[in-house]
Amino acid sequence: MINNILKGIQAYAGSFALISKLKLWKYFAIPILISVVTAVMIGLSAYGLSDNIGRFIASIWPWDWGKETFTAISTFIGGIIVIAIGLILYKHIIMALSAPFMSPVSEKIEAHLTGVEQHNHRNTSFKDQLWRGIRINIRNLAKELLVTIPILLLNFIPLIGNIASSVLLFLVQSYYAGFGNMDYTLERHFKYRESIQFVRKYRGVAIGNGIVFMLFLLIPVVGVILVLPLSVTASSVNTVKLLEKEKALNQNSLTV
Repeated sequence: MINNILKGIQAYAGSFALISKLKLWKYFAIPILISVVTAVMIGLSAYGLSDNIGRFIASIWPWDWGKETFTAISTFIGGIIVIAIGLILYKHIIMALSAPFMSPVSEKIEAHLTGVEQHNHRNTSFKDQLWRGIRINIRNLAKELLVTIPILLLNFIPLIGNIASSVLLFLVQSYYAGFGNMDYTLERHFKYRESIQFVRKYRGVAIGNGIVFMLFLLIPVVGVILVLPLSVTASSVNTVKLLEKEKALNQNSLTV
């Protein structure tokens, strides 16, 4: 697992150079726009909701003693809830809507790495790729929320609970971010359920890719612009190598 996580992280090292070499920046124009608009909308919503959620949680405490302490904890928890859910929604929205634009990027990277221009891929249209992206991300969103809710409850345990909750939330979000990035390549080779099984097998690679994805979001402005180009490129490189390892590329004989 640790080995695969490191592989997922290390693939970012050559991403910027590979994008420039293959002239892929033009494919990221619309996804970057989607990323920026989504981030602004979710950010504005989160700003207005955090205090409201904190006050709602605080209202559960019926006694006067300890009210101020519980209110302070509730406000902190409210902020974490808004940030966690905001990041979850942001991640899945941009990944679902960007799917048709990321597939050509992944395909060009695959051709470059394998030296094979044409493959016996599954034949999918723009509409198919968009629906696949939406389906995968709705599935992942539901599962991620189910896991996130009990993790958030750990915040009620002083100190240790806050630390454990933050670490677990980060790793869960990283896994599903990496999952989405891997599927841009997998959708050409596997059906829906086969892709899920493949990512489960290599969940460490998904987590490694997602860790850097999530860290990018901590960088103001630049993060939401570069997160998709670099994470998708890094994930495509790793996923193609894994497919080669599994002998699942189904390459034909027409080379570059």
